[in-house]
Amino acid sequence: MVLMLSAGTVTCVVNIIRRYALLHQLIILFVVLVLFYGLGCLIQWTLDFFDEQNEKRLAAEGEVIEKESELDLDLGMEDAFDHPEQL
Repeated sequence: MVLMLSAGTVTCVVNIIRRYALLHQLIILFVVLVLFYGLGCLIQWTLDFFDEQNEKRLAAEGEVIEKESELDLDLGMEDAFDHPEQL
């Protein structure tokens, strides 16, 4: 959204400096706003896609760590019961 508004502002300033006719200014502004809105949506979709991939990867790594820690706890308890003198 900010990208689109910034492009619109720059377009308006350039159109005023070059003294285009009002209809011509509005057509140029409309085209610029539509293009930059599409570009902003594409960038947002791309960033969301990568963020989703990173969350999946972190969740998968978290499951592996949890399984390893559960295994360590299970082994530790078995050792304690096998060797009560260590308690």
